Amino acid sequence: MMRITAHQARLIHLAAQGLVARPRRRAGKADVLAAIARMRVLQIDTIHVVARSPYLVLYSRLGPWEPRWLDELLAEGRIFECWAHEACFAPFADYELHRRHAERGCSNHWSMKSAARTHAAQAVGVAGLLEHIRTHGPVKAAEFERKDGAKGGGWWGWKDEKRWLEALFARGDLMIARRENFQRVYDLAGRVLAKARTLGDPAAVADEGAMREAFTLGAVRALGVTQSRFVNDYFRSGNLLKDPALDRHVVRGELLRIDVDGWATPGYVHCDHADLLAQARAGHLRATHTTLLSPFDPVVWHRERAAVMFGFDYRIECYVPAPKRRWGYYVLPILHRGRLVGRLDAKAHRGERVFEVKALYLEPDVAPTPALATAIAAAIDDCAGWHATPRVKLGRCDPGAFRRELSAALRERAGA
Repeated sequence: MMRITAHQARLIHLAAQGLVARPRRRAGKADVLAAIARMRVLQIDTIHVVARSPYLVLYSRLGPWEPRWLDELLAEGRIFECWAHEACFAPFADYELHRRHAERGCSNHWSMKSAARTHAAQAVGVAGLLEHIRTHGPVKAAEFERKDGAKGGGWWGWKDEKRWLEALFARGDLMIARRENFQRVYDLAGRVLAKARTLGDPAAVADEGAMREAFTLGAVRALGVTQSRFVNDYFRSGNLLKDPALDRHVVRGELLRIDVDGWATPGYVHCDHADLLAQARAGHLRATHTTLLSPFDPVVWHRERAAVMFGFDYRIECYVPAPKRRWGYYVLPILHRGRLVGRLDAKAHRGERVFEVKALYLEPDVAPTPALATAIAAAIDDCAGWHATPRVKLGRCDPGAFRRELSAALRERAGA
C-alpha cells in the first residue's frame, strides 16, 4: 500500500469537503447546490447564536452567499430534507437512496423510532392530520395551537400536531415543500416529488445491497480519506465497519487502501480522488484557507474522527449544562491552512451590529504569531461582515498575549 503523511491526509479530507483553498470568486446559487452535492448531506440545526448551522457550513466553503438560495433550492426541488446523519438537506439525486433506507427499516435513528411510537400510540390523530393536508394543502406546525398551555422543547415537548407532522415526515408520507423563516412547510410527498421530478429523476437504487454500497462509497468520497470505522457514521447507514468489509471495494478499484503515518488502521480514498491523492503525495496540494467552522460541520461532527485527523478534541457544548462547559455555548473551530488551530466562542448581536468574540483559545501546540493573528482577524472580520454585524468586540484570549496581536490586526482591518 502507498503511504502518506498525516498532513497529506488532512489536505485530501479538506479538499474533498471544499475547505482546502479560499473561494476564487463570489459564490452563486449553483455553487450552493454544488457544495451540498460534494458533502452529500448538510446538517440542519436551528440554533442561531451566530448563523444557523447550514448557513455557516456553506459560508465556510463559499464565502459570502445569499441564504435565500438555500430556501429556493428546497422550494424548487433541487434538494430535499431527510434524516441521515441527523436532520439534513441532501441533493434530490439521492432521494431514492435515503427513502429506501427508511422504508426498509434499516435506520436505527431516534427519529424513526419516535415516529413508529407516535404512529402506534396516536394513529387516529396522525391519520386525521394527513387527511387535512391532503384536502387543504401544505401546513406549518405553527398553524396549530397548543391545547395544554405548555412550551415546546424536543420531540417529547412538542404539541401533538408537531409530533404527528414529524412522524409523517420521517415515515415518508410527508416531505418538506419549502421553509418560511426557517419553519418547515409540510406537504404530501407525492406533490413535492412531482414538482422535483420536473427537473430530473433521482438515481435508482436496485436493492438493499446497492443501497449499502452507495452509502459506503458516498461516505468515503465525501470524506476524502477516512478509516473504516468512521464510514457508516457519515450517513448513519449502519453499524461500525471493519476493514474486511471494504475488501471487495478495494479489489474492484472503487477504493484505494493506504497507510497514513500515525494511524493504527488503514485509510481509504475513493477512486474519484486518485488525482487528489497524487497531488498530495507530490506536495502539490496546499491549504490556503482560514475560516470559522460550524459546530455541526462534517469536519468536526464526529469527535473521534476529528481527533484522529487533526489531533483536535472537540465537543459541542451548547447541549451541556453551563457549569460543565469548558469552552463556551457555541464554539466555532478555527481552520487555518489545513489545521484546526483553535476555537472561538462567538455571538452575533444583530440588533447592535456587533460580532462578539467572548473568548478565543489557541491549541497548546500552536504558535501565536503575528501572521496567525492577521489570518484569524481576517476570518473573524469577514464572517462578521457577512452577518451584518461589522463591529467586532474582542473578549479574552488564551494565550493572553495573543489578544494584543489579534486586536491590532482587527483594528487594521477596520481601518482599511
